[in-house]
Amino acid sequence: MPSAQASIAARLDRLPPSRTVWSIVILISLGGVFEFYDLFFTAYVAPGMVKTGLFTPQSLGLFADLKGIRVAGFGTFVFSTFIGLWLGVVAFGQAADRFGRKAVFTWSLVWYAGCTGVMAFRQSGEWLNIWRLLAGIGFGVQLVTVDSYIAELVPSQLRGRAFSINQLISFCIVPVLALLAWRLVPLTPLGLDGWRWIVLFGTAGAGAVWALRPFIPESPRWLERQGRHAAADAIVTEIERKVRLEYGGALPPVALPAGSPPAPEAGRVRLGEIFAPRYRTRTFMLAVFNAAQSIGFYGFNSWVPTLLIARGITLTHSLEYAFIIAIAQPFGPLLGLFFADRVERKLQIIGGLACMGVLMAGFAFAGSAVLLIAIGIGFTLAANVMSYAYHGYQAELFPTRIRSAAVGFVYSWSRLAAAFAGLIIGTLLAGGGVKAVALFIGAAMLVGIAVIGIFGPSTNHLGLEQLNE
Repeated sequence: MPSAQASIAARLDRLPPSRTVWSIVILISLGGVFEFYDLFFTAYVAPGMVKTGLFTPQSLGLFADLKGIRVAGFGTFVFSTFIGLWLGVVAFGQAADRFGRKAVFTWSLVWYAGCTGVMAFRQSGEWLNIWRLLAGIGFGVQLVTVDSYIAELVPSQLRGRAFSINQLISFCIVPVLALLAWRLVPLTPLGLDGWRWIVLFGTAGAGAVWALRPFIPESPRWLERQGRHAAADAIVTEIERKVRLEYGGALPPVALPAGSPPAPEAGRVRLGEIFAPRYRTRTFMLAVFNAAQSIGFYGFNSWVPTLLIARGITLTHSLEYAFIIAIAQPFGPLLGLFFADRVERKLQIIGGLACMGVLMAGFAFAGSAVLLIAIGIGFTLAANVMSYAYHGYQAELFPTRIRSAAVGFVYSWSRLAAAFAGLIIGTLLAGGGVKAVALFIGAAMLVGIAVIGIFGPSTNHLGLEQLNE
């Protein structure tokens, strides 16, 4: 049995696939399910919110002034969502590096569930947007914490599949959300607008996830970096014990790395290190990529019912068709289980982006509802393969001591891009229709392909420490 002094990373990376490891991934993923619910309900509640008159200039108050930068109506809600996400990852992205993955994972859940619950009862567009922005701060922090958490707990040979399982579970909530929206948004059950029920269901679910906390361990890699070797050793020893019982015998030997173990680095996180020569190319590459991919990913997902209406589909049918498209959400990551650790991560990202660009062009020219739905499903599958692959990829490219802060910084560019892409798409849709939107998204996909293809390193089956130390 390895000693407490043996490298925590080496002990984790030698673990074989096991129920124990997958259980940890599933529990973390369940904890993040309702951040996806909160993130994705924007598209599905849009028609109901607009119908109730929340986005008139009088109702929007101070947000009506955003018209000066061409943000108006429901666009202010989309803008508030992504500005909140941006603030969350910029202002608090370092929190998980300072206070631990588990603590930030837990309390960000409480934050955004509480803010979203308050938002559900607001009666003006102004206060609706304020509480939406505050909620966005919470689930923005959790999104980057989950990526760091999974990357650090899973053996290197399983990281691709771990992220595909994580996003498979997370995306399963989207069809549920779309179904609820289809059935409830046009109604007012018990005198409460249907869209408010959609928001409240997500809040209740996030509260239930609180019960999972005792079963999710802290990241041993993070503990070791804080000098808390005994705590890190205890967690890894318990995981090893459970895996050993599953296999009924000894585990593979620990391949100790050359050199001394990593030194403790408790104290203030040095975000400036992401611009040091070792990491700055990765930082700039991922910042540009995140901005580009979010234009395609959210440009479709946050606007799908509206895009369908622009193609001549009625409100009720647009929600119905959006639900059918949403059923495909979990199947992209599900497909990834067959190749996530076999095909190089950067190639999965590039392939997903290429398919998104081509399919969005097809969506702009499709002439029937059946074809629109089929193309929407194809786009969703490609986008979600790209999504699980890049979430794992960016977490691999930075060291444990600054992983959450670095992922937060590069991820923040996707939030900022999505905030302004929303207003650009709204303007393009009004002036040039879906074809103009498709051209915009296609150009963004080409930028993403170029930066990952030229500057992205290969990562499959390499330990985090090999990639970063």
